[in-house]
Amino acid sequence: MTAEARRTSNLNVPNALTTLRILLVPVFGWALLQDGGDSVTWRWVAFALFAVAMITDKIDGDLARKYDIVTDFGKIADPIADKAITGMAFIGLSLVGDVWWWVTAVVLVREWSVTLLRLSVLSDVVMAASQSGKVKTMLQGLALGLLLWPLPHGEAHGGAFDAWGTPGELLFLLGQVVLAGAVAMTLWSGWEFVRDVRRHRSARASEAGTRSL
Repeated sequence: MTAEARRTSNLNVPNALTTLRILLVPVFGWALLQDGGDSVTWRWVAFALFAVAMITDKIDGDLARKYDIVTDFGKIADPIADKAITGMAFIGLSLVGDVWWWVTAVVLVREWSVTLLRLSVLSDVVMAASQSGKVKTMLQGLALGLLLWPLPHGEAHGGAFDAWGTPGELLFLLGQVVLAGAVAMTLWSGWEFVRDVRRHRSARASEAGTRSL
C-alpha cells in the first residue's frame, strides 16, 4: 500500500482528544488561579481538568497506535498539547507559590526546546519516546497532580487547606520529592533526545557522503 493510500483524515478520535486537551489549557489555568490558588473547590476543579488531560493523552496515544491513525496534525499537535497543559500547571503552581520558579524555568526550557527539535526533524524521522521520556512524563504528571491538591504547607495557605492536617503536609512533601525526580528525569531524557538526534544527523551525513563517492 502506498503512503498516499495510507494517508489518514485529520478528523479522527485521537486528534479530537488532542484538540480537547489544548482547549482545556486556559480553562485549567483559570480554575487553578481562582482566589490566588487558595480556593479549595477550584483547586479540585483544576485537578480534575488536569486529570482529564492526562487520561485523554494516554487514550489518544493508545488509539493512534492500535488503529495506525497517524496524521501530520497529530504529530505536531500532540506534543504541543502535552507541553501546554503541563507548562500551564508549572506556571500556575509557581504563581500560587507551590513550585519554585527556577524549577518551572528549567522544565519549560527543556520541554519546548525538545519539542521544537522534534518538529525540526519530523520530515526525516519520527523520534519515538524513550523509556526515560516515559518515566519523566509519569513523574511530572504524578507530581503536578499531587501539588494541585489543596494541601497545607508552611504558611502558604490556611483555612480549609489546614483540614488535611499532618497527612496533607506529608502528601505535599511527597509531591515535592516526586517533582525533584521529575526534574532530574526531564534533564536526563532531554540530553538523551539531543544525543539521539545528533547520531541520526551524523548517520544521515555519512550516508550522503558514501552515496556521493
